[in-house]
Parts: sequence; C-alpha cells; structure tokens
Amino acid sequence: MSESSIQDDVLGELGPDRLSEIAGMLGTDAAGARETVATTVGAMTGGLQEKAGADDDDGNEVRQAFAEVAEPPLQGVATLGGGLLGGGLMAGVLAKVSKPVAAAVSKKTGIPAATVTRVIELLIPVLLTVFAKRAAAGKGAAAGAPGSAPGNAPGAAPAEGGGLGDLLGQILGGGKK
Repeated sequence: MSESSIQDDVLGELGPDRLSEIAGMLGTDAAGARETVATTVGAMTGGLQEKAGADDDDGNEVRQAFAEVAEPPLQGVATLGGGLLGGGLMAGVLAKVSKPVAAAVSKKTGIPAATVTRVIELLIPVLLTVFAKRAAAGKGAAAGAPGSAPGNAPGAAPAEGGGLGDLLGQILGGGKK
C-alpha cells in the first residue's frame, strides 16, 4: 500500500529533463538534484502534515486544501489543465510553506535559500499533480470504507480527524519523513 514514497512520485513526475534543469540551478549533478528534491519534498510534506494537525486558521486552510485535492470540482477535466492544476487552494498553501521550507532546506544542505526557493517554485505544480493522482488512486481503494469521505465524520476516527486523516496519509504517504 505504500508502493512508492511521495519523493519517488515527484521525482518520477519531474523526469530527466526537469531534474537536469534543477541540477543546473543547484550547480550539481542529477544525483545531487535528486537528493535536494527529496529533502525539499520531505520538508514540504512534513510542514503540511504539521499544519494540518493544528487547530487554527492555518490548519483549517490546509485541511480544506486537501479536501479540494480529493474532491476536484470537475473530476474528468481537472487532469486536462483545469481545476486543481490551474492553481486552487493547495497551490496557495504550498506557496505559504515554501519560505520556511526553503530556510530549513538551506540550513540543512548549505544551498542558498533563494536557490531552494526557485527549486520549490518548480516543484509546486509537480506536487499538485502528485497529490491529485494520489487522491484519485486512493478514492477507488477507499470507495466503500466508512469515513472515507473527508469531513463527513468529524471525530469518528483516531487522532487526525477520521476521513481527513486517512486522506492525508494517502496523499502524503503517512508519517514518512
């Protein structure tokens, strides 16, 4: 059920050309770019999980963004460049977490924060694509499961809010860091 990590999915979506572009920005080879992308994606998804668990406006916004990912308004059309891939709430949430993530990744790797920010700007649309694909794939698997619809049963399940906790685990890959 955890066939691949979210980092692997993002690297797969990037493909060799965009990975080479990132390597050029970083002044490294493909392996260095892969490592930086994996570190950055891990920090971003960790930040999203942390915010989603908060009982404040930021937490509500993140949970609402994940609900949007799971229930795109135009399901068949969203994959053609409309809906989620055109922006949406999740793009804004990812942009908000990008500054602290860039600072953290910069501190960890020694890469200037401005360079990490440019990498994150390239990764946001890729993350949106991966989130949408994971949400769509998980929908079929959880179709008959009780509490599988996000927000339908608040407090009906453990720690992370029931269906939403399952959704976060399915999209972000659980507690992997």
